[in-house]
Amino acid sequence: MVPAKGFPFVNVQVGSQVSGNIAKLFVDYNSQVKAGQVLAILEGNGQARAQLAAAEANFGKASIDLYRRSTLAKKGFVSGDVLTTAQSAYDSARANVAAARAAVAQTSATSFAARENLAANQALIAGSTIDNSPEVAAAKAKLEQARLDLDRTIIRAPIDGVVTNRQVQVGQRIAAGSPVMTIVPVGSVYVDANFKEGQLQKVRPGQPVELVSDLYGGDVVFHGRVTGFSGGTGSAFALIPAQNATGNWIKVVQRLPVRIQLDPRELSAHPLRVGLSMEAKVDVSGGK
Repeated sequence: MVPAKGFPFVNVQVGSQVSGNIAKLFVDYNSQVKAGQVLAILEGNGQARAQLAAAEANFGKASIDLYRRSTLAKKGFVSGDVLTTAQSAYDSARANVAAARAAVAQTSATSFAARENLAANQALIAGSTIDNSPEVAAAKAKLEQARLDLDRTIIRAPIDGVVTNRQVQVGQRIAAGSPVMTIVPVGSVYVDANFKEGQLQKVRPGQPVELVSDLYGGDVVFHGRVTGFSGGTGSAFALIPAQNATGNWIKVVQRLPVRIQLDPRELSAHPLRVGLSMEAKVDVSGGK
């Protein structure tokens, strides 16, 4: 057995993807939450819903317009304005031959323009469907953006866990990216055991570990396995790493964090919290 001191560690910061005022808070300190549960809602939610409704209406109108245009083009119909002009010209021709000739000319020109317009419409919608029409695609993009904006005004829990360090209150304005609260997944925490460098000669990933927490005492023994080693010692990652510019170096035994994954069933029966003191003993007898 190789003993070492360690502590449970893992937490997830929850932030907001958009700016706004906190309109509602549904959790407090130490609240148990499930993944996907609503934690807070921003005031922009109402405006986002209005934008979503407008985007849905525009998308529906664009789809209907495309359908009507396609139907008229296939049947060769022209607009009602063109038909009215032609009828007026015909009535005028009955009353006055000269006017009728002019009206006929005008009607011919109008009919020609209508045929040209029909051809243009047919070319415009040729091969167009709800899926590839530019107008429908633009309306669909606005709809998707509105849905995304609405969804981002609702802050949800990314994991199961316990709420800690809640940093906002109702009415408080937050910026995009600001942390709102922290969630600790008490059912899947791991332990960083700080072993002395001289203790790690036989320690390998996969070896079994027994751990005792000061919270529960020696009557409760946790079991886990070594999953890996830190990329550096604790002093190497300190805010101000130790330096020795004089050259008068004195050897100091360093400690290297070793990651230990705990049994989720044992954690469910005896939940741990971040930062608790634990004693870890690695079984190196297997040599693995």
